[in-house]
This record gives sequence, structure tokens and C-alpha cells, in this order.
Amino acid sequence: MNRIHTLVFITSVLFGSLGNTCLAQASGAVAAETTKTIVIDTSIDTDSEDTDGNHVHVKVHHEHADHDTVSVGSDAYLAPNRHADSLVAVFGSATSDGEVTDSVVSIFGNTRTNGPTGDSSVAVVGNNYINSKVGGSAVAVLGDIELGPLAEVDGDVVTVGGTVTQDPNAVVHGSIQHVFGRSLGGFNWLHTWVEHCLLLGRPLAIAPGLGWAWVLALSMLGFYTVLAAIMPKPIDEAVHTLTTAPGPSVLTSLLSIVLTPVAFILLCVTIIGIVIVPFFAIAVLAMSLLGNAVVLAAIGRGMYQIGRGTRPIATWLAVLVGGVVMLGLYLIPILGFILYKLIGILGFGVVIYTLILKLPHRQATSGSPPEATISTTSAKPSEGSVVDDTITPTAALATMPRAGFMIRMTALILDCILIGIVLACIGSHQDAASNAFLIALALYGAVMWKIRSTTIGGIICGLKVVRLDGNAMDWPTVTVRALSCFLSLVVAGFGFFWILFSRERQAWHDKIAGTVVVYAPKGNSLV
Repeated sequence: MNRIHTLVFITSVLFGSLGNTCLAQASGAVAAETTKTIVIDTSIDTDSEDTDGNHVHVKVHHEHADHDTVSVGSDAYLAPNRHADSLVAVFGSATSDGEVTDSVVSIFGNTRTNGPTGDSSVAVVGNNYINSKVGGSAVAVLGDIELGPLAEVDGDVVTVGGTVTQDPNAVVHGSIQHVFGRSLGGFNWLHTWVEHCLLLGRPLAIAPGLGWAWVLALSMLGFYTVLAAIMPKPIDEAVHTLTTAPGPSVLTSLLSIVLTPVAFILLCVTIIGIVIVPFFAIAVLAMSLLGNAVVLAAIGRGMYQIGRGTRPIATWLAVLVGGVVMLGLYLIPILGFILYKLIGILGFGVVIYTLILKLPHRQATSGSPPEATISTTSAKPSEGSVVDDTITPTAALATMPRAGFMIRMTALILDCILIGIVLACIGSHQDAASNAFLIALALYGAVMWKIRSTTIGGIICGLKVVRLDGNAMDWPTVTVRALSCFLSLVVAGFGFFWILFSRERQAWHDKIAGTVVVYAPKGNSLV
């Protein structure tokens, strides 16, 4: 069996119906299984009598088994002088001290081939030790290969993200190939997590070799705590939504599970939609992270109120308390993984529902002053002069109602589509057009803000960018605003989401440049 055959075999093991096959045959095969190891013995040693009553000692030794032996969640072991067609362990190690006709394979475990093997010796996310003849290839995916003094490999020795250690007496008739370098070996830490966490249905466990998992978990808790300290208002608003409207929040969470993948697919199948996919992905990531902090804050406040009554607690402290509680619950088998997934799903839905609640009250809750009008009675015009009531000075525009998050994102998406179409028409290579997209979008925005105080998307949505000090947009202002947009984007898009919680409806780049986005007055031409 060549390497293609090996890959087909591994695929069938990964995606086929895996289970422990029959360990006894009609010839009288005997199998012994423990909770951790499967031992294969296919010989019979018994006494019987012939037709004349003479005592006959019969010893039957089966050269080959008629089946593949697959172990799921435990180690597989083939004893010396025993035979099997193949030996496979999934979430366990495979050790062969006997003779295997086909292949020895382990997935999320280590492979040890000490007996002759007709074809390949394979380890997927594990190490592969060989100290016998292998008729095919030796493969380790995300693991190392070690060839002992008795190793003889007729095919190639291939490592994907691992190293090859070869004894001077070991023989390799094929070639030794390294894929993705030699620096990704040593995945015993992952094996430990699979054994103590994944197979028990929990994210965390207290066991040697899981320090990295605790460091990762505590780092994420620290991130959520800092996020709550920086953005307490949006988290508090989402917690209020969760506690006052749990039913709609859960329903939105369930719908988001279905609609989010559908939205990704619809964007990917359209040429124009592909331009929006990176922004959509960033938005989903940002809402997921924020949602996790929201659920932890809700849990922390609930626990604090049980012990201390109704006294207020800081948002960051609530997130920290909730996170510590969840770390303890993550240790419980089965329940740990269920809670882990529920927090992510519920948090994402709560953030979306909070945004939905803001949409009908966009102008009423914006905190902006009412639409301003210019008084024409404060100063009497001279005789013969003409007063034009339709002209609104820049200073007056700064007092107009602020534009909310959704309308601004709609205008941005329209601008992205426009730039994407232009680059697709003039770009000779799609990769070059993709790399230049953000730069082209920033230049386009800066020029349009300087010339018309808006973009094409802003014209369609009826928006204008104005300075808070009432002065006209100049080149330094539009340049600073355009460059600051990269800052709003690079931090998982949080700079744009700041619009939802700022009293002046300012994104980070608005605050830096001293600008606001307002609804343009009716009757005032944008072009």
C-alpha cells in the first residue's frame, strides 16, 4: 500500500464508523480487553480425543486474522507471536509486538511498531517509534519518528511538523521527508488534554501536563476582566438585557447559530460579498468576545448578590468572580463542555439582541441635541440684502442629530462594495487588489471627506462628517481620521462598536480626529 492508500485508510478511520470489532473468530480466537488496553491473541492450545478414544493434543496457530482491530478511547496492543490484519487506536496508542499484515495506526496517540508490519506505520498527532521491518512508509503527523537499531523501512519516512531520529543501524530504502519544517514536534501536551479533558467532556482538569491549558484559561479571564474595565457601559447594558429579557435573548442566541453560517455562505458565493467577509468575520469575533464577558459579568453579579445583598459591584470584578466560578465548573465531566458552549452561544446572542433593542430608539437615545435651526432674527439684514434660509453653516451641522451604528455600518458597506468593484475592474491580479483594498478605502474616504464631508455611501444614507469645533473639514483632520480607522479596525473592530456606547456616537477614529457623523438636514444638497 502506497502513501495514497495510507491516507485513504486514515480517512476511513477518522470519518468511518469506528468501534471495537469482534475479537474472536469461528476458529476459536481468544481476546482479552481491559479498560486501557486491548490485547489480541489468535492462537488455540487445547486437548481432544480422536474417534478411537486416543488422547490428541491439538495446537492451532492462526497466521492471519480476518479483520481490522480498532480501539476507540483506549490503547491497542498486539502481543508477541500474534497476528492481525491491522491495528488501529483512536484517542489512544497502538503498540505492536506481533505481526501485522497491513498497517499500525494511532490517532491522537503514539505508535510503537516492534514487530514486522506489511505496510505502513502511522501516527496522527503523536510520535512513531519503529524497531522492526515495515513494508511501506513510516508517517508522523504533528509528531516525531524514531527509528531503532532493528528498523527497516521499505518506503519513505515522512514527518509533518516533526523530526526524525535514526539509529546508525536503521535502514531506510526510501527517502526521509520533512513537511512544514522540524519545529512542531512534541505533542504530548495535547495527548494529555485529550485523555484527561476531551474524552471526559470537560475543558479543564487537574493533572500533570495541563499547565498550558490553565495558563490559556487564566489569560482569557484576564482579557475579559481588562475588557470589562475598559468598556463597562456596553457590558452593563448587555447584562441588563440578559436579566430583564432572558427569553428573547435565548431565542436570538438560537437563531444566531443558524443565521451566522448562512450569512457567511451568502457573502462567499457572491463576488461583491467576498469584500465584506473580513469585516463580517471581525464583527462576529468582537461580539463573541464581548458576549463572553457579558455572561461572566451576569454570573459574577448573581453570585455577589447572593453573598452581599444588592450592593453594587464593579463590572470588572463581576467578570472576575464569574470567571472563577466557571473555571471550577469546567472541571466537571460532561457539564464542563456544555457550559463552555452555552456561554459562547448565549453571549453572542445577548450582544446581538442588545443591538437590536437600540435600533428603534436610534435618535431618541442618541443623547444629541434636537435638530438645530439657524435664527434669522438675531441680526437684521441690511436693506436690499437677501437671506438664504436653506444654507446651513458647518457650525450648525455639528448640532444635528448623531448617526447611529447601523446606519453608519450600512454606509461603510456600500463604500466597501464600491471600492471592491473598482479594484476588481482595474486590478490585474485579485491578490494585489485584495492587499490594496484597505489602503484604497482609506484614501477614498479622506478625499471624499475633504471635498464633500461624506462618501458615496454617506450620500445614499444621508450622512455627513463634521468637526465638533464647527470648522470645515481640512486635510490634517481627514488624514488623521483615515489613519485612525485602522486603529478602530485592528483591535477586533472594537473601535467601530464604540459608536454604540458613546454619548456623541463617536468611533475611536472620531474621538481622535474630533469629528462626529450626523444626519444631513433635509433639503441640503450633499453633492
